[in-house]
Amino acid sequence: MNRKDEHVSLAKAFHKPRLNDFDAVQIIHQSFPEIDSAQVTLETELFGRSFATPFFINAMTGGSEKSKKINQDLAEVAKACDLMMATGSVSAALKDPALSDTFQVVRQVNPEGFLLANVGAGSSVENALRAIDLFEADALQIHLNAPQELVMPEGDREFSNWLSLLEQIVKAAPVPVVVKEVGFGMTRETIQQLISVGVQTIDVAGSGGTSFTQIENARRKKREIAYLNHFGQSTVISLLEANEVQHSFTTIASGGIRDAFDIFKALCLGAKSVGISATILTMLLDKGPEETIATIQSWKEQLQLLYTMVGQTLTQDLTNVPLIFSGSVKDWCHARHISLSDYSFR
Repeated sequence: MNRKDEHVSLAKAFHKPRLNDFDAVQIIHQSFPEIDSAQVTLETELFGRSFATPFFINAMTGGSEKSKKINQDLAEVAKACDLMMATGSVSAALKDPALSDTFQVVRQVNPEGFLLANVGAGSSVENALRAIDLFEADALQIHLNAPQELVMPEGDREFSNWLSLLEQIVKAAPVPVVVKEVGFGMTRETIQQLISVGVQTIDVAGSGGTSFTQIENARRKKREIAYLNHFGQSTVISLLEANEVQHSFTTIASGGIRDAFDIFKALCLGAKSVGISATILTMLLDKGPEETIATIQSWKEQLQLLYTMVGQTLTQDLTNVPLIFSGSVKDWCHARHISLSDYSFR
């Protein structure tokens, strides 16, 4: 089986909605919202422009005939729901141009959509620019995935030039650059490193959803590295870490997003937009594009209600919503000197 198809198959097999750190985030209820729901707008600002919806379809697949159909369907969903969309890593098409159409289909289906191409952190400037040109991408995602590479039987083992390559790509790219994790999360130290090389938009992409160490371990003959199946910081913890960084940058959240309430909590924690991968992929494969579109439209309606419930009309003002943390999230905050009262009394 093609490795990309294997990833999709395993991601779906391992996708079981379960408890994650979003369940450790409690919204403090105040009895008087004092707004009219009609005043609420879901718009958010990203890349210096306005988006109608504060969530998007995040990087998933491409590079095989099977994944071409998935990308086609995802692009149709993105178009129908007016969502930004990222493809999976385009590295396969850069190596074999015959696979280019498995990614280009997203632009063919959604010619006016805001689309992101995706490459790995070890990519050269030349390949990053080729990725953008592949389907006239509006932005470039660069993924950080060292644990995945190390567990992957055929993965990379050399990471010494990642940061310097990122700096070169940021300077050369004619479109905005997003640097994202792939489900292992980030700390304030990582974010500060990214800012130091010019990165302005960061997707913390924490654990709690798809685990690429689990997927790659399942591809190993002996499956001997199962202890890394749930390695990394959660999305909630990564957002809390991001808020400790003093420099100005834009935060995107992804990893373990199950429903509208998780999207809402991520926005309350400071994300400007929220990426969703496995939840949408599983829905698409199980129920098809029409039901996926209906669910996403329902999420938008639910967000309208949630904004109203906490008395906020704008996405950017959700960071005023008071929050309480419990369990391992609370323990992390204590260990990393993150003030709980800054959130519970805001």
